[in-house]
Amino acid sequence: MTEPCYDVAHLGHVELYSDRFEETLDFFVRVYGLTESGRDGNSVYLRAFDDYEFHTLKLTRHDTTGVGHIAYRTSSPEALERRVKAIEDMGCGVGWIDGDLGHGRAYQFKSPDGHLFELYWDTREYVAPPEEEPALKNIAQRYHGRGACPRRLDHVNLLAADVSLIRDFMTRALGSRVTEMIQLDNGRLGGCWFTINNKTYDLACSEDHTGSHGRFHHVTYACDQREDILRAADIFLENGVHIESGPHKHAIQGTFFLYVWEPAGNRVELANAGARLILRPDWKPVVWTETDRKKGQAWGMKTIETFHTHGTPPVAHK
Repeated sequence: MTEPCYDVAHLGHVELYSDRFEETLDFFVRVYGLTESGRDGNSVYLRAFDDYEFHTLKLTRHDTTGVGHIAYRTSSPEALERRVKAIEDMGCGVGWIDGDLGHGRAYQFKSPDGHLFELYWDTREYVAPPEEEPALKNIAQRYHGRGACPRRLDHVNLLAADVSLIRDFMTRALGSRVTEMIQLDNGRLGGCWFTINNKTYDLACSEDHTGSHGRFHHVTYACDQREDILRAADIFLENGVHIESGPHKHAIQGTFFLYVWEPAGNRVELANAGARLILRPDWKPVVWTETDRKKGQAWGMKTIETFHTHGTPPVAHK
């Protein structure tokens, strides 16, 4: 492509598996602060207070952990058809499904590493019940203040055996732009960050050091300010949630972060990107070297070892 493609509007939702379903659900509602908007079979649909759609997290009871699928909403019905054609030409299409409680028909396809994606246009807007109606008409739900209470879905981070294949896949299938990347000394990509709009990123991919395929690193919701994340750290501490790393600031992308593991072991992040947006139409990807990364995070804290070794579902490390 010679110019940006805007067929895809935004990251819509992420499906997460849990083999400790009730404990995971309690974490996301009572401690993390999402709102339950519906149930269907083995799944519960969740959202943050200013997500406009019916759900942004689909939590599914499963015999393992990890990611079920990653969904993006297109910018129009016509854009959906254009992306489907491009994906079918790439040979990675799976096919159409009817959708679920939160959206209409969707087209599913797989990344080179085996992650299941879907694209949809028809969606279900969240309608707040009377007790949740906001005083301001331009937000989806009143601020309820429960748990960490994040504002919206921000991004998902996946693990892959070969990040360069994901880079080519995301740019061709979705029209994503690469905003930042890690170039390893051995010539491989250690990580890559993608956006399909003016956010700094909506999906990241890190190299899976186990050599496994289709695994999950973390899902992230955004808070309004850093103080929300500092407060959340105390909330997680009080509720016995494992705090893996942070609060601190990333060098890459500049986000203020906090990582925890929910009861089943899936990594979950709260983040604040400040006012940083990618507004420049001719943005060139920022390349970080191994030497750069050995300096640690923005204020010198070294990246914790489990950040490189822990993913879901768990596997024996090679």
